[in-house]
Amino acid sequence: MTKPESPFFTLLFTISLLMHAQSSYKQMYIVYMGEKNNNNWDEFSTQSLHHSMLLEVHESIDAAKESLIYSYGRSFNGFAAMLSEEEAAIISDMEEVVSVFPNLGLELQTTRSWDFMGFTDDASKLTPPFDGRNIIIGMFDTGIWPESESFNDEGLGPPPKKWRGKCQTEHNFTCNNKIIGARYYQSFGLEEQFKSARDESGHGSHAASVAAGREVVGANYFGLAKGTAKGGAPNARIAVYKVCWNMACYAADILAAFDDAIADGVDIISASFAGYLQSRFLFNPVAIRSFHAVKNGILTIAAAGNQGPQRGGLANHPPWILTVAASTIYRKFVTPLVLGNGDVTTANSINTYNVKNISYPLILGGDATNFSANYIPRESSLCFPGSLNSEKVKGKIVLCENSEGGAGVQMATGAGVIAPNRPQQNYAENYLFQTASISNKEISKVSQYIKSSNKPKANIMFSETMEDKDAPYVASFSSRGPNIFNHDILKPDLCAPGVNILGAWSPIASPSMFIGTEDFRSVEYNIISGTSVSCPHVTGAAAYVKATHPTWSPAAIKSALMTTANPMDPKMHEYEKEFAYGSGHVKPLYAVDPGLVFNATKEDYSDFFCKEGPRNGCKSTKALKPWDLNYPSLSLAVKDGNAIKGNFVRAVTNVGMPKSTYDVIIDVPRILKVKVEPSTLAFSKVGEEKFFFVEVTGPKISQVPIISGSITWVHLNHIVRIPIVVYTILPCMEFRNSSLNQHLN
Repeated sequence: MTKPESPFFTLLFTISLLMHAQSSYKQMYIVYMGEKNNNNWDEFSTQSLHHSMLLEVHESIDAAKESLIYSYGRSFNGFAAMLSEEEAAIISDMEEVVSVFPNLGLELQTTRSWDFMGFTDDASKLTPPFDGRNIIIGMFDTGIWPESESFNDEGLGPPPKKWRGKCQTEHNFTCNNKIIGARYYQSFGLEEQFKSARDESGHGSHAASVAAGREVVGANYFGLAKGTAKGGAPNARIAVYKVCWNMACYAADILAAFDDAIADGVDIISASFAGYLQSRFLFNPVAIRSFHAVKNGILTIAAAGNQGPQRGGLANHPPWILTVAASTIYRKFVTPLVLGNGDVTTANSINTYNVKNISYPLILGGDATNFSANYIPRESSLCFPGSLNSEKVKGKIVLCENSEGGAGVQMATGAGVIAPNRPQQNYAENYLFQTASISNKEISKVSQYIKSSNKPKANIMFSETMEDKDAPYVASFSSRGPNIFNHDILKPDLCAPGVNILGAWSPIASPSMFIGTEDFRSVEYNIISGTSVSCPHVTGAAAYVKATHPTWSPAAIKSALMTTANPMDPKMHEYEKEFAYGSGHVKPLYAVDPGLVFNATKEDYSDFFCKEGPRNGCKSTKALKPWDLNYPSLSLAVKDGNAIKGNFVRAVTNVGMPKSTYDVIIDVPRILKVKVEPSTLAFSKVGEEKFFFVEVTGPKISQVPIISGSITWVHLNHIVRIPIVVYTILPCMEFRNSSLNQHLN
């Protein structure tokens, strides 16, 4: 191309070069091709197929082979490759291709909790007895620290015969009869100390110990939460799939891990990450992978996300995933903040410094501006890194107007920081140095004290443990529904402890996640919060149910956990209710004997796609509501100004007493009229299935955040509860998923 002379054509030339550069820029894409071609997987033939497809957009077979990153074929068909936007578009038009999407990253959603859920007895004393050593949990996270006492294999025999995985032993990683497998995946050349399944971040070790850690007496974090740490399934086996590096998890790696885990023989997959909020099913790698998992009898349990408290930010929304929100337990950690005038404030932070409870001089960030670095008081009041005058800040506690101001104070050699809570924050966080997170109202009081005192000082005391009598309630960070992609599927499914939970940690990982600084302390156990902590709690509970009922389907296990969940207090979640906590707070002991279960098959999930609108492979030409998916909750989205009207069909299978009769109890507000037919379900044997029909009606409504109630089937001590949710949407928000049903058969 010859460069033109005139300014106008020079501009056009520059634009064309930029457009050409953008179209030729290569990044990693995921090419999803649906089911694998046959049951006899052959790595060579699968790669050859993918090479031949890549040859269509490359000049040579060598270039095609070089572009291929992963070839998926053990459990489903597809590959990951470095492609330009133009090349990806060409491949997406190939007949055998279902979908093509970029390799985007997901985020990790970061001892008394099992006691709080009623799981207090020794596992061998539970009714029914729980051993769990034949259950294999696939942990998708940052790896694991195998030397942690939480993963010792004392008393465990060899792995179950169904196990077909392997242990990658790089960097002295050793498996045992507890950690029976370990793999790592890295599609990007990230700088990590260990290119192995060994955990550098701590997050993966924490999640694994919560789900299936062995009992460890005396576990604590600098003296806090001291006691016996254990997971929900202490005898279950752990298979490690390290897909997250530097707290980021990429689609190509997760897809490869699912491919391996399904073929390796895991029973449950625990995925403590969230992302792809705006992705439809066939462009959502987690949805794709978990669908293939459930097809193979494997339940995927995933985090709802940490985008709360605003509504509609929930991730992991497909109906075959068990989506978990985070809730509190009856223990909480607080930090007393004592001012020089004697005023005491309770801070939402975990402070493991200042053991001797020493007071330090106190200063406003706005009074310690680093003018020589061209900052002004407004910036230093927010304590941005570099904005503070270290000569004024050194050895002092700084009051900041920014919740993330600690990094700037630490950089300026301050002794500690007082900062505002995040919006609606109802949990304590772990910090690098002395920190007191308080409300904006208390921030104003501290500011007034500083301005009115000649020598202001403060004491950020060592943290204390308090009883939280309001627990459980949903954490402010936990992502809320509604399910913006499938209005008729209530999400999250349930909630579990995810606030200030003690768990195993990597000794080389920072115990505090503090932006802009490093924490060089080393700990074996840490206290963290997140839906990535609540997720492994439900994983452990699901392992208990699976061990007790090894032939149950993923849908049956999910149903048992949801219908036996403890109802939450709606008054503490006024505008969210079930959008915050789903069916309620998980109760593992009740889930093993639910009485009735709502079952669903792979064909039911495929039909779910059909009923969202006409497409290839579907007989219907009319867009239908997917209400009839046999889901253990009822969700009805009503367009603004319309009357409430919905009809649901559900089927329950008897897994309790052979001869049993269940009566229905309807608990809904007056605005709803709910009719259930029949009102009695009589069973004569275990495994018998009965249908019931639900009609929900009401007046025209507009701008209603949520109306909720429940239907409960009761027989003696069996209480089978499903929530009913009605809410309004704008007409433009009605969504129809465009997934191609025929590729999911």
